[in-house]
Amino acid sequence: MELEGLCVVWQGAILGGILFWIFSSSHLNLTQKLRSFLQPWVTHHVQTTTHMVLLIQSYQHGFLDALFSGLSCVVSVPFYTAFLPLLFWSGHGQLARQMTLLMAFCDYTGNCIKDVVSAPRPPSPPVRRVATTKDEEDNALEYGLPSSHTLNTVCLSGYLLHYVLIHTQIQGPYVNYLGVSLVCLFIALIGLGRIYLGMHSLVDILAGLVLGLGILAFWLVVDEHIDSFVTSGQNVTSFWVALSFLLLFAYPTPELPTPSFEYHTAFNGVALGIVAGVQQTYHQFHHGAVPHLFSENLTLPVFVGRVMLGIPTILIVKFCSKTLAKWIIPVVANTMGIPIKSSSYIKSDKQIKQGGYLLSKHGVFDVDTGIRFVQYAGLAWSVVDLVPSLFTYTNL
Repeated sequence: MELEGLCVVWQGAILGGILFWIFSSSHLNLTQKLRSFLQPWVTHHVQTTTHMVLLIQSYQHGFLDALFSGLSCVVSVPFYTAFLPLLFWSGHGQLARQMTLLMAFCDYTGNCIKDVVSAPRPPSPPVRRVATTKDEEDNALEYGLPSSHTLNTVCLSGYLLHYVLIHTQIQGPYVNYLGVSLVCLFIALIGLGRIYLGMHSLVDILAGLVLGLGILAFWLVVDEHIDSFVTSGQNVTSFWVALSFLLLFAYPTPELPTPSFEYHTAFNGVALGIVAGVQQTYHQFHHGAVPHLFSENLTLPVFVGRVMLGIPTILIVKFCSKTLAKWIIPVVANTMGIPIKSSSYIKSDKQIKQGGYLLSKHGVFDVDTGIRFVQYAGLAWSVVDLVPSLFTYTNL
């Protein structure tokens, strides 16, 4: 009883702290004050280091365009969104849980800083900006500092290396040296590539590197505690629902609208779906004794069958979640007399084009935020709950 009471106390303290931060930062106008202090300094460094970007781009070559564009795709949010379900279905549940929650934490922290500072990317022209995918075109609409690709690469590749060295039989000083060297080389290539592609200045890359190292160091301290709470804690789902809801408000308003809040909303929903699903089905599908890929009970053909069944299923769930949310959320808001707006999901004669934040300064609820949150929460839940149930029924 004492342990349960202590759990309720710290959960309440966290939620209360976030709520206090929301009201105090709004009342004191902290975002604008921080921006007025940081933005001129960062903008100055972006402008004065443009010649470095142009120098790196002077080595322009089709091979380098393809190489750095490909590397950027490999560490992009859509890639991780596709990769993480495969990690769950291959039997590496703990690693998948940790990387999902770490990704959500990185995305929230990095995008908050981006929109607080609201610093520009390198000026184009004269800088040549290479955006070969729709995802890169959307990324170019965000502010520059910090580099999300650098931040995510430091955290996720660093954590993956840590997990492999700790939880596998691969040991030895030479193995550690080789692993660290490969991770450092990969991070360096990502940072260099973001400058070469004209997406970031040096100050953006350095900020992403420093922030990423700080987050990684923090996560290596708390990861086991977080995983223990998610798999066997008290009031996990209700706490995470409240946390996810508050984090939609605990987000700064940028100088101009960007897609950053949309990305945060999506991964916020993913984190909730994963936590809720794992908490309900941990002892069925995600405990430490589940078979891993290439073991006797999970051969490669069986894993391929899982992927062929799982991917269409989660896409159907995402579509159904989005459809239901588009119907239910506006109806509930209208019933409660809450004025709504939509920039993309709901078509109407009074549609407001400049959406993206939960509540506008006029108190209008943006239904796009709720719809996006629900559809990604549904997708993530299906990855760890519905799809593993289908694997059981189909003997996969």
